[in-house]
Amino acid sequence: MSKAKRILIVGGGGREHALAWRCAHEGHEVHVAPGNAGIALDATCHAVSAGDIDGLLQLSMQLGVDLVVIGPEQPLVDGLADRLHHLGVPTVGPSSAAAELEGSKAAAKAFMARHNIPTAAYRTVAHLEDGLAAVRSFEQPPVVKASGLAGGKGVTVPDTMEEAEAAVRECLDGGRFGTAGSTVVLEQRLYGQEVSLFVLSDGTNYMTMAAAQDHKRLLDGDKGPNTGGMGAYCPAPIFTSELRERVSREIVAPTLAGLRGEGRPFVGVLFIGLMLTAQGPSVIEYNCRFGDPETQPLLFGLREPLVPHLAALASGQLSPGHLACDPAVTVVLASEGYPRSPVKGVAIRGLDRVADMPGVKVFHAGTARDDEDGKWITAGGRVLGVCAKGNDLQTAIKRAYAACEHLEFEGMHHRSDIGVRALTPPLT
Repeated sequence: MSKAKRILIVGGGGREHALAWRCAHEGHEVHVAPGNAGIALDATCHAVSAGDIDGLLQLSMQLGVDLVVIGPEQPLVDGLADRLHHLGVPTVGPSSAAAELEGSKAAAKAFMARHNIPTAAYRTVAHLEDGLAAVRSFEQPPVVKASGLAGGKGVTVPDTMEEAEAAVRECLDGGRFGTAGSTVVLEQRLYGQEVSLFVLSDGTNYMTMAAAQDHKRLLDGDKGPNTGGMGAYCPAPIFTSELRERVSREIVAPTLAGLRGEGRPFVGVLFIGLMLTAQGPSVIEYNCRFGDPETQPLLFGLREPLVPHLAALASGQLSPGHLACDPAVTVVLASEGYPRSPVKGVAIRGLDRVADMPGVKVFHAGTARDDEDGKWITAGGRVLGVCAKGNDLQTAIKRAYAACEHLEFEGMHHRSDIGVRALTPPLT
């Protein structure tokens, strides 16, 4: 193995726990800011907020890190990677200019239009009257998206024109998403299966990871409101090698070339949300970092070390290729009231019972330790990501749900159909 590195991971959720575990598993010294109580089991946590740019810069210099991996989107949009690059710190994360692909859905749609990247027809509006009129310009109810960062909850997929108009009102009149919803993107609704593709890029060369499929809706059968993600699995069988080649040719390469041509090369992890329609793959959205919860099964099932590729990416020396993974799945255990008003501070039981289960790892997204007795309590909407892998997806799914049966907290809920759509025959 190459020399162990000192790595700082920015963030404190399930994605960051998966990154911290992966890097530590590969033998590296891992620090996380701010981390959480569960991440502290696998890495050293520092009480520096992901939004404290100056504090993160100071911490990275104090630690003398070899690599910084930025988990959440807001610090990227706010320019953390730019400032780390200025200090000469190798960083996995794009510039603020490149991160605009996630920071503004309106800007991302305009970018795709400029570079002929396949995506749904759209309208961008900033005033209520224009928004209501624009809704009626679509033949079917359009998807309504807050243009800014809304924690993965700014998208409404309405079934009626009235629901679409209500979503527009919530953004432009009700202020539900604050400034993030002051501009709204209305998109033609696409039909097909969604796939999440992660691309490592040094600005010129790129490497794809195994495609994953997320489950955004709260309830089984893709019912209920959109969430930050209720579970994910990989690799997605629907994403064949032929489809990977087509997406690379028609979407990945033009996206990276377009950013280079505009003077903002993308150095980091580009997430491309795809809809596989009857007419071909189409971009739903870009993210400028590892996505959650897909990162959890991807990194748990990864067949080769990740850190060498991250280091190569940060130094502009990434070799083109593909990172394969074994079948893996993550089931999210959520709090009562999630996604709108999750209940916090509830005792969690059973973590000790799943700690040694083979092929299973529990990633902590929203947990804490009680100040008085040190017991585990909930501290967020998505509390735990129960991850499992196996020789096949059916084995991984069964392991994950077997582990879920040992975990409990009042109001806990999860979907019971994560990954089932990919099984033939279905899970029994």
